[in-house]
Amino acid sequence: MHQRSVVRVGASLIVASLALTACGSRSDDNGGGGSGEATKTAKIGVIAPLSGDLSALGLGIQHSVELAVKQANDSNAIPGWKLEVAAKDDEAKPDVGKNAATALSSDKDVIGVVGTLNTSVSQQVQPVLAPKNIVQVSPANTGPGLTQGANWQKDPKRPYPTYFRTCTTDAVQGPFAARYLYETAKITKVATIHDKKAYGQGLVGTFTEEFKKLGGQVVAAETINPDDANFQAVVSAVKPSAPQAVYYGGEYPQAGPLSQQMKAAGLNVPLMGGDGIFDPKYVQLAGKTAPGDLATSVGAPVDSLASAKKFVEDYNAEKFAEPYAAYGGYSYDAANAIINALKTSLKDANDVESARAATVEALGKVSFDGVTGKVAFDQYGDTTSKVLTVYKVDAGKWATVETKDFETK
Repeated sequence: MHQRSVVRVGASLIVASLALTACGSRSDDNGGGGSGEATKTAKIGVIAPLSGDLSALGLGIQHSVELAVKQANDSNAIPGWKLEVAAKDDEAKPDVGKNAATALSSDKDVIGVVGTLNTSVSQQVQPVLAPKNIVQVSPANTGPGLTQGANWQKDPKRPYPTYFRTCTTDAVQGPFAARYLYETAKITKVATIHDKKAYGQGLVGTFTEEFKKLGGQVVAAETINPDDANFQAVVSAVKPSAPQAVYYGGEYPQAGPLSQQMKAAGLNVPLMGGDGIFDPKYVQLAGKTAPGDLATSVGAPVDSLASAKKFVEDYNAEKFAEPYAAYGGYSYDAANAIINALKTSLKDANDVESARAATVEALGKVSFDGVTGKVAFDQYGDTTSKVLTVYKVDAGKWATVETKDFETK
């Protein structure tokens, strides 16, 4: 997303490559029951917002990891080892996320972490996990600097060899949105607004660069604070410039009310955002003003993929209290990327800590057909897949507009 790989439409899930079986019976322990003579324990941590405004996304991440771990245990994917899930709530706050990472990194049984949701949280988590050689695979972080450094546009350098992600980045998502608005929707004038957080600011930055390059005009560029609820001031600042659309960098708790207040003030144009607003809660928050609003998200719609059919069935069979949401498929693939690496690194290991460095090396070589498509990483730890989708609010829900590979021009 944030900070959120992705998928080739029609990619088939090669079950054998994951060494998974269909969901077995439910168990009461954390991460599911196991088969075989498991003698040692390895934990896969989760760092995500499990409470607060973004918990719908965070809980979908947690449960998807729990499903992958349960299936690995049920199939005895790593003989002699039992996997457990250790979930920590980061509340979508960098300092809380850092504390969560500190707690996990001090646990000798933690071998890897799935998370975070927010780029700004990962900025604090990466330097905590890296010195302990604990791999981190994010299903949702889209900030390019996490994998290619602060000067990623001109001199990309990988800051942390322990960090990977199963989602594509804002270096792709922002320009993808710009191309849709300018080339497909024929919109030539936009206003931009972002929430000053790393995700929102980065998304607007890459969008703006591409939109101008195509020949479009950014007629207003404004910001809000991440906890704002009243957007009258920013709407008043934007409205006189008469944009044909507003491109928003941020997440749905602010984007929904912003869209509603825009229209109430007479600024009757679509609001478009990234994967941070692509959630059913955005539609609820925007209310009657939502129809016509747009979002991009990484990958193809999971429930439309043949490769994801089994994941959706298995997830539903577990009767989790919350849906897998926007990042469930990417979280499941992230967990299975770690599990695939562990098949190599834990094979002859006596304990988790001694296997951590080997896990980092093995993860970089992982390649399998996952729920969201081909799961593999480049030299920076970024996914090799660059599929994205445009969605539009229609009849009270997000509807797919187009899915395609992003190609560098």
